[in-house]
Amino acid sequence: MFIAMNRFTVTADNAEAFEALWLGRESHLTEMEGFVEFHMLKGPEIKGNILYASHTVWASEEVFLAWTRSEQFRAAHSGARDTAKLYEGAPAFEGFRAIQHIAAS
Repeated sequence: MFIAMNRFTVTADNAEAFEALWLGRESHLTEMEGFVEFHMLKGPEIKGNILYASHTVWASEEVFLAWTRSEQFRAAHSGARDTAKLYEGAPAFEGFRAIQHIAAS
């Protein structure tokens, strides 16, 4: 399992537009072999900023890398430059390979 995360710092004034963007976008993730699940997470507001994290689970790092080179990835991210004004700085990417997994029975 591989987990890919991007963290975004969003001013409270832009939170509604940022959320609308993510909730309304065509992700194309379900078209990809090895895609498991996606979550968009919202953290607390601290000093006028809200931390968001996109959290995508993949069967392996290899299928995640295939996603980043795919037509679906390019389509899902085609307007990213236009929406960068909604968050502060660049998204912070973090990738993790699972070394343990415990699930509810």
